[in-house]
Amino acid sequence: MALGQKLERTIKPPGLTLAGEALTLDLCGGLWLAAHRTLIVSDLHLEKGSAFAARSGQFLPPYDTRETLACLHEAVARFDPACVVALGDSFHDARGPERMEPGDRAMIAALQEGRDWVWIAGNHDHAVSEGVGGRYAETLALGGLTLRHEPLPDAPEGEIAGHLHPCGKVAMRGRAVRRRCFVTDGKRLVMPAFGAYAGGLNVRNPAFDPLFPAGFTAHLLGDGRVFAIGKAMLARD
Repeated sequence: MALGQKLERTIKPPGLTLAGEALTLDLCGGLWLAAHRTLIVSDLHLEKGSAFAARSGQFLPPYDTRETLACLHEAVARFDPACVVALGDSFHDARGPERMEPGDRAMIAALQEGRDWVWIAGNHDHAVSEGVGGRYAETLALGGLTLRHEPLPDAPEGEIAGHLHPCGKVAMRGRAVRRRCFVTDGKRLVMPAFGAYAGGLNVRNPAFDPLFPAGFTAHLLGDGRVFAIGKAMLARD
């Protein structure tokens, strides 16, 4: 079910500013900072399918890395960023790069060519193997923003994080739609997971309460546009 005309008439997604920095929320799930020519993505979880197969014998079609990188390639081609920041859990585990197909490794190298590429450490990939290019950092300061993987309840204004894989659910006329989303209260922003197999957590889950005690707006990735929806309009699972 598409987010319908009723929402389109009543909700106008705002242009966002965080800590004095202008942000563009892209339908791909990435965040574009034009002033810094920087594209931010979060929670790629590359090689999640191969991790499940290696650890438990549970088979997932081994195409998640290729699909995720194809989406990232499209975003990089559109924005032509000077810098790409992958906001943690870029690989599903520390040995993910070892399991990558040569073609996927070559695609990452092509995406990195001619630009700065920063891998932020995540809880899944804090100590990733060498050989995937770019550089690693625990956090990254960018203008008035602080980029990290896991959001901190007591972080100062301007934090951009991932980790929680936010999704929003809207119920209308007895039907419901669930979409990945950005979440913000104007002081911090939590990004959606970019990975094809990453999954999501409903933003009405208590895990979000310490981060947004006064409420939030969820920016759902809809069909052709981003929909800004207040907490009260979102359904629980």
